[in-house]
Amino acid sequence: MKIIDSLVTQAAGIASIRRDIHAHPELCFEEVRTADVVAQALTQWGIPIHRGMGTTGVVGIVHGRDGGACGRAVGLRADMDALPMQEFNTFTHASQHAGKMHACGHDGHTAMLLAAAQHFAKNRNFDGTVYLIFQPAEEGGGGAREMIKDGLFDKFPMEAVFGMHNWPGPQVGRFAVSAGPVMASSNEFRIVIRGKGGHAALPHNGVDPVPIACQMVQAFQTIISRNKKPVDAGVISVTMIHAGEATNVVPDSCELQGTVRTFTLEVLDLIERRMKQIAEHVCAAHDAQCEFEFVRNYPPTINSAREAAFARRVMASIVGEEHVDEQEPTMGAEDFAYMLQAKPGAYCFIANGDGAHREMGHGGGPCMLHNPSYDFNDDLIPLGATYWVRLAEEWLAQETA
Repeated sequence: MKIIDSLVTQAAGIASIRRDIHAHPELCFEEVRTADVVAQALTQWGIPIHRGMGTTGVVGIVHGRDGGACGRAVGLRADMDALPMQEFNTFTHASQHAGKMHACGHDGHTAMLLAAAQHFAKNRNFDGTVYLIFQPAEEGGGGAREMIKDGLFDKFPMEAVFGMHNWPGPQVGRFAVSAGPVMASSNEFRIVIRGKGGHAALPHNGVDPVPIACQMVQAFQTIISRNKKPVDAGVISVTMIHAGEATNVVPDSCELQGTVRTFTLEVLDLIERRMKQIAEHVCAAHDAQCEFEFVRNYPPTINSAREAAFARRVMASIVGEEHVDEQEPTMGAEDFAYMLQAKPGAYCFIANGDGAHREMGHGGGPCMLHNPSYDFNDDLIPLGATYWVRLAEEWLAQETA
């Protein structure tokens, strides 16, 4: 691997920052302390900053040797927020805040971009500008969307924007990137079936919403198996069913909730339309009333072809082509999708290893994302930072289209 020497030398210091952030997790739009840590580090290294975008976001502005005079720019993004869950780990940098944990590695994403920033502060081997985007509220808050609403791409015009996420399992030293959809849209639904309650021994006197709900759940899966094309990906998951308070009472209502995931807006449109039709018609067939709500959260994350190919070339120059994998699309969602709707770019994965980096005896489960025993692998910091540095340098070295 061709890792920049200075990034290896500085890795321990950046790892200390990462562990400090891990010990003090903050949820979406609450990343005040984390933003302070980022801002103080950037300011200490002589990098101008802009704060408060998207509530708690931080943008670092690194001009190259020309002072940014050429007008070209590229954006690099890291997320900062934690998850509302209890950590099982017992190492010294475990969460100090009950019910909050960096279980997705955003502390590590912040650290890798900080390591790159530290290098840029001393080695401005490019013309143009690199914008370092430290984003809040990826975990459900849509921080990317909010930063864009606050003028991210207006105040900091850039040709392209790139993001990166750690991926547990594959051996450290591997990357993955591909053109097209790499993460799914995330959407939620809530359906209330209103029947007529009564005595469980006299069901003919009421309208029981429970069997109606059962028919509805089964019918939804026909959308996946019979309405959309078999080659198009889509998932409907009914994850909550709430009804009743006593064993001898037919309830008045039954509520269903769940999620829908797709890689395209066309499939999403189809699923939403058919779910509404099925819900309303099944209720009507049983003389019940239907309330249908469908909320679209994050759109699908779709890498543009040119930028994905460029990112692959940079990765291959660092770890070798044989260590750059095709990015298998996942049904997880990512709000970097909003940035890719506004700008060309690519979102890649960097391998986090199998969890062997954790000290023995810490945590009761696998080192997977959103698991209470997860921890970011600090060995990634110089590698991820090298990718950021080379990506920015080589992007700005290209001839303009």
